[in-house]
This record gives sequence, structure tokens and C-alpha cells, in this order.
Amino acid sequence: MTRTRCLLALAALATAAPAGAADAVSAWRSGQPEQPAAVVVRGATIWTSGPAGVLESADLVVRQGKIVAVGQALRAPACAVVVDGSGLHLTPGLVDAHSHTAVDGAVNEGTHISTAEVRIADVLDPDDVGIYRQLAGGLTAANVLHGSANAIGGQNAVIKLRWGAPAADLLFAAAPPGIKFALGENPKQSNWNQEERRYPQTRMGVEEVLRARFQAARDSAREWADHRAGKKRSAVPPRHDLELEALVEILEGRRLVHAHSYRADEILMLLRVAEEFGFRIATVQHGLESYKVADEIARHGAGASIFSDWWAYKYEVIDAIPWAAAIDYRRGVLTSFNSDSEELARRLNTEAAKAVRYGGVPEVDALKLVTINPARQLRIDDRVGSLEAGKDADFVLWSGHPLSTGTVCLQTWIDGRKYFDREADLAAREALAAERAALLAKVRADAAAEKAKGKDDTKPDEPAAAPPEVTR
Repeated sequence: MTRTRCLLALAALATAAPAGAADAVSAWRSGQPEQPAAVVVRGATIWTSGPAGVLESADLVVRQGKIVAVGQALRAPACAVVVDGSGLHLTPGLVDAHSHTAVDGAVNEGTHISTAEVRIADVLDPDDVGIYRQLAGGLTAANVLHGSANAIGGQNAVIKLRWGAPAADLLFAAAPPGIKFALGENPKQSNWNQEERRYPQTRMGVEEVLRARFQAARDSAREWADHRAGKKRSAVPPRHDLELEALVEILEGRRLVHAHSYRADEILMLLRVAEEFGFRIATVQHGLESYKVADEIARHGAGASIFSDWWAYKYEVIDAIPWAAAIDYRRGVLTSFNSDSEELARRLNTEAAKAVRYGGVPEVDALKLVTINPARQLRIDDRVGSLEAGKDADFVLWSGHPLSTGTVCLQTWIDGRKYFDREADLAAREALAAERAALLAKVRADAAAEKAKGKDDTKPDEPAAAPPEVTR
């Protein structure tokens, strides 16, 4: 790029960047942020979550939304946007393996025990303010899931938190499809309105549902195979069934299963059913008793995406312990922490810190519980989860040690675009407060004017009517 074009590009970025309160509000409301041709973060402590480990006083170089180099004293590309990382810490963008952000609160299709035909991608809400709030906590990607009312729930949507983009652009196109399963009290309706009962009512019934639906999927796949091979006399094709087609994708290894599960006996049941039908579970979600069967989970090849320390909110979590992540990690289970909460998703970095406190997981590996490990569970680790050359430029700049409760997120970048800037956010707050005050003042003034006008338009008071005579 010539020097003239370089200067013009930098001038355009400077114009787009929030220089003051009014500009900050404008930037906060606009669509996709600009993507500089090149970005360099200088002199930060970089937690790569990759083979390079933690690098002191290091640089990160980005071109066209991709990381091209990580290391010390790197050469900056021409006209790169330079971010001073001195005294700051840089990490990969955080990844949440279990989220309900960007969907309406009613994420359960509770009428049937198997609803594999419904799709989260069809109901994403790009205006959910939770997206912005989670960007402010360093989150850049999330696995958005159906609720846990069904043994077999709906199809998931892995998203990048591209605040300001239309719903379709939230989708992480490179992520393989998945689906939500659920075991335990929720699908057997322990906590439901007793007047709205449906099958099953027991944990045994949940297992039977899984077997029955996968057998139906096998039969459907065989019927279609026979039709395509011309083995059937009728030229009429079998009926398309969106539920069974999704289950066939599971059987063929083309759709990942993320299973809400708490108790150890149910986790073992699910692994056995999967092995019987020839597929593997991708993640045991929440898995509060996963530590009891960590060896079996590791042997199966599943991951465990668990709560750090949630417990005692219903009976089936009575054996939850905060050391579960450390036990799973040491037994060879691919382990991550998830949020299941728009609030908790804003501070997944300090969730990771709990693995240091409860079980002594090394700090570098603890951060991986919310970066590269959930990325591996979602099969997107070739694109995100660590800071390595060739990966997407999804990274977070922190004010201090990323596992410290005193640290705040300063900037969050996705695909080499800055989606959150704390300085701009603080400036925007002042401008938004001023705008709100001005609007309230106008509303009050308009109301006062209407009231005064109403008084002027009223007719003169008529004399009061005489009271009726009282007959004695």
C-alpha cells in the first residue's frame, strides 16, 4: 500500500473512531465496526492458550481479521493500527459452551419429548443487549442451545458476538451443527405443572425415548437408502421427517450432541446408548457428578462442560463439588466451564480462576477452561480459542491478570474488528445520560403544555344544580 493510501485509510479509521461523547454514542449504535487492514498489539503479556504458553512483553500482529504472528519485537505492517499493550494482558476471546443468549426467554418446546426438528438459528435476536454486555466481559463466541424440557431438544447455533450485525451474521459458519439433549428431572418433568403431564415420568422412560427415537432414525435411514438404490417397488419416496433427519445426522457423526446431565448414573446411561448406536457424545453439559465417572467420560471421548460451583438449587445436584473441574481435568477429560446465564457469561474469566482455588489447576490451564477447551468441544479450535498464526483475530485486552477479580476488560476484538472499547463505552454513558435527561425534560414540558392547553379549552363552569327536594 502506498504512503498516500495508508494515510487515507488511517484518516478514515480516525473519523470512524469515537473521539468524544457524541461520537461514542454514534459508534455504539452503528452496525459493524471497521476492520483495519492491519492491527498490532505491542508489549502485552500474551496468554496464547496454545503451545507458546504465556509470552511477556510480546506483540500480536493481525492482517485482514487473521492472526499472522505472535512473539517478541515483531515488525508492524505498514499503516497498522497500533494498540499499546504495555502493562496489560492479552488473551484469546472467551468461548461459552452453553448459552441461551440472543434467544427469547421461552427456549423450551415442551410439548414433545423429542423436538430435534426445531432450530435456534431461526430465532436469534441480534438486538439482545446481553450480547454487548458479554463482549464487555471478553466473550467472543457462544454455543446457543435449546432448553432442557426434552430428552432430545432442538438444534443449536454457535455464534460469534458480532454486536450490530443482522441475525444471520451472528452465526459461526465454520462450526459443525449440534443438538441439545437433556437427562434427569427436567425431561421427566419433576419440576413441571402436575396438570400438564406427558411421557416419560421416570429416568428409565428418558432412556427408552432415546433408544426408540434412534431406532426410528435407523429405520428411516434404511428406508431412504433402499429407495435411492431402487430396492422398493414404489417410485414414491419416503416421507421427509425433519426430526428423524436430524437424528440420522447424529448417527452418521455429522451432528454433535451436547447433553444436559447431572447424575453419574445417567451420564453412564447416555454414553452406553450412544455406543450402542455407534456415535459419540460431544459434551456432557453441566455434569455436576461428572467427576464420579471421569474415567468413563474420557474413555468414551466426550468432553465435560460444567458449572464451576453451582449446587443446592434442586435435589439432583446434591453431590456437586467445586473440585469437579480439577478432577475431570486430571483424569484426561476435555473440560470447560460454561455459564448457562447471561450474567455469569459476563465474567467467565473469574469462573476459570475457581479451578485454581479448588483443585490447584495451573493458571495457564485454568484459562484454557474458557478459551481453547470449549473451542475444541465445539470443533471450532482451528479458528478460535488460542492466539496462533492463521486463526481468527478474536482477542481480549485486559487491565491486569485475566484471572483476577480486580481486572476489567478494556477491549474485545472479533475478526480483527473492535466490538467493545471500555473508554468509548464510558464516554457513551455520559452522552446517553444527557440524552435521556433531555428526552425526559421534553416529555415533562409537553405534558405541562397539554395540561395548560386543556385548561384554556374548557367551558366556563356552570352553576351547580340545586339539590333535589327531600320528601318527608
